[in-house]
Amino acid sequence: MIMAKNRIMKRNTDNMEIKRRSTFAILFYINRTKVRKDGTCQLLCKISIDAKWEQIGTKVSVNPAIWNPEKGRADGRSENAITVNRAIDDLTKEIKEHYRRIKNSLGFITAEQVKNAVMGVGQKPLTLLALFREHNEEFKKRIGVDRIKESYDSYLRSYKHLSAFVQEKRGVEDVLLRSLDRVFYDDFELFLRTDRNLSPKSVHEHLYRLKKMTMRAVSQGTIRRDPYCRLHPELPKRKSRHLKLEDLKTLLTTPVEKPQLQFVRDMFIFSTFTGLAYTDLKKLRVNDITQSEDGSWWIHIHRQYPVAF
Repeated sequence: MIMAKNRIMKRNTDNMEIKRRSTFAILFYINRTKVRKDGTCQLLCKISIDAKWEQIGTKVSVNPAIWNPEKGRADGRSENAITVNRAIDDLTKEIKEHYRRIKNSLGFITAEQVKNAVMGVGQKPLTLLALFREHNEEFKKRIGVDRIKESYDSYLRSYKHLSAFVQEKRGVEDVLLRSLDRVFYDDFELFLRTDRNLSPKSVHEHLYRLKKMTMRAVSQGTIRRDPYCRLHPELPKRKSRHLKLEDLKTLLTTPVEKPQLQFVRDMFIFSTFTGLAYTDLKKLRVNDITQSEDGSWWIHIHRQYPVAF
């Protein structure tokens, strides 16, 4: 009874191990449903990984008469057979190289990733700083459309701090996205607070942008899960600063001799009464202010709302 029970447990363990093991297969076949004018068919390749597959089309034509579906190759030594089999060998070698490279880099692999690598499309950065540069380049192209230059400059500062941390504290030019962990996050936070002597608010902003890069990596499929999804950078409490009525009266009544300072004082008071932000005030023109029939004055502009870090 005990021996039988042990055999059953061993079989269950082996089955679990098989289920955990990643399956990888390459199959070549021809499309007999679409015969070309010269009587040949296109050579196709199917990549299968963990029960999911992707198809790759080739530019190789195959004579159906020499195709061996059981072997997945062409029979004989004709010119067409040699061309077909050489193409199969070359593509098989390339697929296996991409498979090993991606799996070693990411720790996981999908049929779509291998196909994209073979086709030369959709290859995303596998390292943190390279991903950050890609983000900043895309962000720069959107300035004036739905992004502002000030936000772009802030991302450049975050990249600069992160790059300095990787080089000074890790002693490398870049780090793999799959290697990011809690230790990296905590060390970067300490670097910002001590080596860079940044304020709590600035530390929060730079840590938030690090989190944004890992979320981007997840969306691109270069890592399976966000290592910082449960981490929330500490945001310092804001101290409310209200302008008292007495202070406003003082501003209104205090004479200012210099025209430049008087203009600054007037713009501040104007924004206080209208609620316009500094960015809106800079863009305000005379034509933006109109008077309605009842004598009231109106400001017609597109407000510039704060952009996320």
